[in-house]
Parts: sequence; structure tokens; C-alpha cells
Amino acid sequence: MERCALVTGSSRGIGRAVAEELARQGWAVCINYIRSRQAAEETAERIRAGGGRAIAVQADVADGAAVATMVQTAEEALGAVELLVNNAGVAGQALFQDISDEMWDRYLSVNLGGARNAIRAVLPHMLHEKRGCIVNISSIWGLRGASCEVAYACTKGALIALTRSLAMELAPSGIRVNCVAPGVINTDMVQVLGQETLGALAEQTPLGRLGTPEDIAAAVGYFASDRASFVTGQVLCADGGFIV
Repeated sequence: MERCALVTGSSRGIGRAVAEELARQGWAVCINYIRSRQAAEETAERIRAGGGRAIAVQADVADGAAVATMVQTAEEALGAVELLVNNAGVAGQALFQDISDEMWDRYLSVNLGGARNAIRAVLPHMLHEKRGCIVNISSIWGLRGASCEVAYACTKGALIALTRSLAMELAPSGIRVNCVAPGVINTDMVQVLGQETLGALAEQTPLGRLGTPEDIAAAVGYFASDRASFVTGQVLCADGGFIV
């Protein structure tokens, strides 16, 4: 069987672009979704139409048992997971004093806890084989901070700490752990900001445009490839120069 990659939150946006890029690199891909079944199935079908292998599996990454079942399903259909991309996440804007306990807990359980659950599920095989690759999707706001996005920025900053710490721990076992920190990427998630705000953000970006999902997929594809065989514990900031 081909090498199997699991991409969480990959029914659309950055996750979909990552899944399709990895399929082009020869990975069999497990498409994870929580609600967007049709979009996930469409992504899997696009990969299969291009000659690749893919399945779509529903799981809330905040649910450790569901994630373990998803990984088992992927292994039975596509082979053991040798590449994990932790992309699933939730975002939103609120003043700090308006963040509810429910919102705070949900952001932590999905953005950070989801990565932990997925890593924990795929790690036994990677440790046994002494190889594997984990790529976490953080954000420039996890590096710099963001007004009115405290909860989101906290989880993305934690993902960077997770990346660096786990990379050191797993390096002796031949497992690489890296991170991509996207800037403002033109996806459904940022469209809620409105065209005026998005235009202003594009103007603030030295390269003069918003990023695309394919820009981030290319960065993930590099970390997943043999070209990055000596690269671990790194954060690749793909933001058009926004926080230089």
C-alpha cells in the first residue's frame, strides 16, 4: 500500500488543498471532517479521479475515542498513518471579557486537544517503525498575538510550543515534527471579515495579496517530503511578509 496521510479538517479550505497536494506526492489520504460530509466526499473523489487513493471519515477531533476510531478506519483502508497534518480548528473574534467558558473550552479542545488526540492515536505505529512525520498548522497570531482573538491565538501559540517540544522528544525515534504558521489566507473562515477588511489586510501584506490554500499546502508538502528529512522542530511562517 501507499504511504497513508491523515489530514484533519480537510473537507475544504487549507485542509482540502493540503490533502490534494499530498495525493500528488503519492500519499493515500484520509480526509477528516466533522459536519461537511458532502464536501469531504467531493475532496476524496477529486483525489480518486486523479488516480490517487482517499477516503472521507467523520470525527470530531476533540473526541479522543472518535479520533482513535478514525485512525483505525484509515489504517484498515489505506495502511498505517505515517504522516499526520493537524489542520482542524475553530476561530472567531470576541473581546476577552466576552469569551464564554464554553467558547474557551471549545477552542482549546479542538485546536490544541485535537492535535494531541490525533498525535496520540498515530504515534504507536510511528514509534514502532521509527519513522513518521507530523505537521501542525498554527497561525501568525500564535507568533504575534491578535486583538479580539485571544482564545484562538493562545491555542495557536500552544501548537508552536507543542511542535518544538515534541520534535525534541521524538527526534531519537526518527519522527519529525514541524509547523506551518499561515498568514491571512483567503478561505471561507476569513470571508466573514468582509471585503473592506480583507482588502486592508492585503495592503498590509508586503507581497500585496492574501495567501491561498495552495500556498500553505506547498509548505506542508515540503515538510512531508524527503527534502525535509533533516528538518524538525521548525515553524515555517507563510504570510507574505505580514509579521516580518
